[in-house]
Amino acid sequence: MQKKRTYMGEKENFLALSREYSHPDTAKVIILPVPFEKTSTFGKGSKKGPSVIIEASHEVELYDTVLGFEPYQTCRGIATLTPLKIKGPSGEKLAKSLEEEVNYWLEQDKFVITIGGEHSSIVGSVYAHTEKYQPLTVIQFDAHSDLRNAYLSDKWNHACAMARILDKPITKLVQIGIRSEAPEEPAIAENFGKRVRTFYAHKIQREGEKIFKKILKELTEYVYITFDCDVFDPSVIPATGTPEPGGLSWEWVNQFFEILSQCRKIVGFDVSELSPIPYLHHPQFTIAKMIYRIIGYTFSSRKYSNF
Repeated sequence: MQKKRTYMGEKENFLALSREYSHPDTAKVIILPVPFEKTSTFGKGSKKGPSVIIEASHEVELYDTVLGFEPYQTCRGIATLTPLKIKGPSGEKLAKSLEEEVNYWLEQDKFVITIGGEHSSIVGSVYAHTEKYQPLTVIQFDAHSDLRNAYLSDKWNHACAMARILDKPITKLVQIGIRSEAPEEPAIAENFGKRVRTFYAHKIQREGEKIFKKILKELTEYVYITFDCDVFDPSVIPATGTPEPGGLSWEWVNQFFEILSQCRKIVGFDVSELSPIPYLHHPQFTIAKMIYRIIGYTFSSRKYSNF
């Protein structure tokens, strides 16, 4: 028997959309919250990230001034599922459950956005997209490399998220905004050869927009974005478990997504590691607006004429 999949109503869903534009049968975009947090070691609270991002989205204007249209109409609606049920504390079991859920929606030709807690919570979504799209490049926006095979004796620690993603046969991992690593991680990346390419934050700061062409040369036609909120400078997003100075700006990230959507086919993405700070609203609002903007860029592209 097929399991029943439930979704949020108009006062609860992403952007507080009416039923006409938020039912999963008709909407092309599916938002799946995964409030999982187990291995955070510094700032905690990422399991609350999905709910506060969705709540903040209710204050985002449906008309995007930069794009000049309402993205939710361009993609024929955005459906928000109820949070994925977490069975036990195992990151590996969660990945299998999430992969199954995302696979279901990909089979319905939906565009899936996962809003996770800690970064390890979204691994199953990457697995599902890897099965459907080849050749696939995973673009990792992150302050940290996350390439260690294990951290604190745990292979599913959030510091190992990319190591677990590389367990699957993705074509390439392109890291953007990295500025904090363990001493062994550059060697780990090098051992993967052309399969892993890293663009460090300090080099992005020096080259600015000039680095866009270098990044684009590394990408296959299909790209999946995994976005850790700590890639932003703490002046933009202070609400994350391990904020690192020297991060990316809103302007740089926004322009990159605009160019990326014109040159490659974005097939899905996830956001993780937003740890809300009481009475500070702008971090979750910024991430909600970024999600909506990426939807707009993706579905205004000619590459999505078949969606």
